[in-house]
Amino acid sequence: MVLRLLLLLAGLLRATKPAPRCETGQETLAKCVDITLSSCTDVAYTQTMYPNFLDQKTREVIEYSSEYILISVLHNLLQGECNPDLRLLGCSVLAPQCEKDKVIKPCRHVCENLKKNCLPAFDAIDMAWPYFLDCDRFFAGEEEGCFDPLAKLRGEVDVEEDLPSDLPATFIQFKHHSYSQMVSTLKKTASKCSHIATTYSIGRSFEGKDLFVIEFSTKPGHHELLKPEFKYIGNMHGNEVVGKELLIYLAQYLCSEYLLGNPRIQTLINNTRIHLLPSLNPDGYELAAEEGAGYNGWVIGRQTAQNLDLNRNFPDLTSEAYRRAEIRGARLDHIPIPQSYWWGKVAPETKAVMKWLRSIPFVLSASLHGGELVVTYPYDYSRHPMEEKMFSPTPDEKMFKMLAKAYADAHPVISDRSEHRCGGNFVKRGGIINGAEWYSFTGGMADFNYLHTNCFEVTVEVGCEKFPLEEELFTIWHENRDALLNYMEMVHRGIKGIVSDKFGNPIKNARISVRGIQHDVTTAADGDYWRLLPPGTYIISAQAAGYSRVIKRVTIPAKMKQAGRVDFVLRPAEAWPNKLLRRSMEDMYDPYDPLELFDPHAQHRQAEARGGSPPGREKPWWWSYFSSLGLHKPLWLLKQR
Repeated sequence: MVLRLLLLLAGLLRATKPAPRCETGQETLAKCVDITLSSCTDVAYTQTMYPNFLDQKTREVIEYSSEYILISVLHNLLQGECNPDLRLLGCSVLAPQCEKDKVIKPCRHVCENLKKNCLPAFDAIDMAWPYFLDCDRFFAGEEEGCFDPLAKLRGEVDVEEDLPSDLPATFIQFKHHSYSQMVSTLKKTASKCSHIATTYSIGRSFEGKDLFVIEFSTKPGHHELLKPEFKYIGNMHGNEVVGKELLIYLAQYLCSEYLLGNPRIQTLINNTRIHLLPSLNPDGYELAAEEGAGYNGWVIGRQTAQNLDLNRNFPDLTSEAYRRAEIRGARLDHIPIPQSYWWGKVAPETKAVMKWLRSIPFVLSASLHGGELVVTYPYDYSRHPMEEKMFSPTPDEKMFKMLAKAYADAHPVISDRSEHRCGGNFVKRGGIINGAEWYSFTGGMADFNYLHTNCFEVTVEVGCEKFPLEEELFTIWHENRDALLNYMEMVHRGIKGIVSDKFGNPIKNARISVRGIQHDVTTAADGDYWRLLPPGTYIISAQAAGYSRVIKRVTIPAKMKQAGRVDFVLRPAEAWPNKLLRRSMEDMYDPYDPLELFDPHAQHRQAEARGGSPPGREKPWWWSYFSSLGLHKPLWLLKQR
């Protein structure tokens, strides 16, 4: 009887053992599956595998993990710094790429580069580098086979279609370019003309796309003495795409025509440093492009991913200029950014432009927009804020009109006298208008250029259709080509020179003043300057802190198309009479200046310094983001004391 019971128990135990096929079922789970994590849907691949590198076995487990919550809120914690790079890098660990049921590790060098650039942002908020972004543990070398999780940000995923190899050197493909196609075209153009061209980025958009610039000069990447700096900016509003395409075509045209020996282009590039930024708002462009060409809307894609209008996001220095204009002897130039400006939301695209303006001594610029056919010039903000349409000139009204007409007169449609066309409302004005007289707005880029730097900028509305069909682009290019060139050549009007001491040493930040024009320019690091002026006779003076003023009388002939050379040699002053110029231009910028400090978290630290948080607190301010995790809070983010 006992023997029978033992045999029965043994049979039951065998029956409850998992069948061999269940063990093979473990392998069936290790298959590539579609990515459904909401914070990782924009990665450059479509499938992943569970469990991931952290041994998290399901999507649900990942979504409730502290690691996933961290990558979802990092853009807020770091105020956009390293966004979305860190999120995409985290996704490559939490939802790694899967191909043919095999997981591929992200590349170690990508992790190391990002850690080097972003670690200061973590230090600024007293946060440790996340353990799951350990470059040695979860990442692989290229020799092991890895993928670049940030390739999409550099435009390396959406590859341009191959073109026939027998195309002529002057071939330009008149099409709408996606972000990656734009980057590819600019890089190919710079490679083709590597002796006169290079590409660089002035920063990142909110969604992490590089703001690419292509530069043309005889010494790419370097400022040359007495060679003026010029820039074009396109696609500031993401749904106004014509400017973007025009600058891509212009880059190709400058390269090919220089190589072919076109004397006009060679003269221009040999004597000018040219910077072309086709898309200042690539995030907005993507939204507009989803609607497709032919869409003539006024809203979708206009603003950035942060819902900011970039042409309303710059500091309002115009109001300060109007206040200063009432003060005898006050200058309407190099006005510092008010501290209150930084209390609001400042787009990373805006910060990038402002730092760009600080780093290069630009002389002349134009921003290309769409929706009309007219050239406008500063001021864009009315002298009386309640007046929506009021003529509001700068001290350089004559020069700005001359600049605007240089573009308008070279454009066959703008210069057409017919009123029954796009832009016909401006025929009687010659196709140009003072910005505030058209309509007034504050926070514009053109006013900021003029009032904060030496740079003169106009706004060109290049057509009534914001996103035209591709078949219209060829005609639009030919209508604007000569106007684009003609306007660039205007950077050589007026005077230029070098300010030095009696030993020949250059004097930086010396002021160049024109009697009767309440707006100065300052010398660059090498002591060189450029002052745009229309033809006429002027009394020009140069002065700097610690030096006596030197005055010269200068005549600019009407037919002169090259800047006249006017140098100044300053001698030390025994006493310094002008209190307004005691401070150097470097000291005139606001002491709280994120552009100089480049610390996006300075406001947090200032709040703590003012007593916003009790001393000796146990947890940093960002700890509340993880309050819902209970016992699973990320202690690994706390720095070891």
